[in-house]
Amino acid sequence: MIASSAKVAGDDGRTRDKDAIADRRTIDVEHLKRMTLGDGRLEREVLQIFVRQSAMMLERISSGQPGVIATAAHTLLGSARGIGAWRVADAAERLQRASREACEIEIGNATAELKAASLEATAAIGARLGEPSH
Repeated sequence: MIASSAKVAGDDGRTRDKDAIADRRTIDVEHLKRMTLGDGRLEREVLQIFVRQSAMMLERISSGQPGVIATAAHTLLGSARGIGAWRVADAAERLQRASREACEIEIGNATAELKAASLEATAAIGARLGEPSH
């Protein structure tokens, strides 16, 4: 499938590809570059680790046990902050809080939000690395 790409004006007035701007919001590229010291190989490795870790933590979260959920959410929170995946970090933080309070409704809502944000981040990472998304 070939996606058409719309052009939009960026914050600095320059025209940019709409998909690239959406990707930048999903993963804070400037933050990622600072965290990896501009090393492209390190960036690639860190992003690949995040994708694997995200899948593992989401699997643990699906266990339904509040203690396991809180620990997995905490792990994902730190990883997401490290790469600048702010939506994932926010959702993981909400899930961690909800699991500590053992509020089933909030755990369900936060889990759904975290899964959606993680899938979005994983897709953006796949696009950035030139890999197919799963």
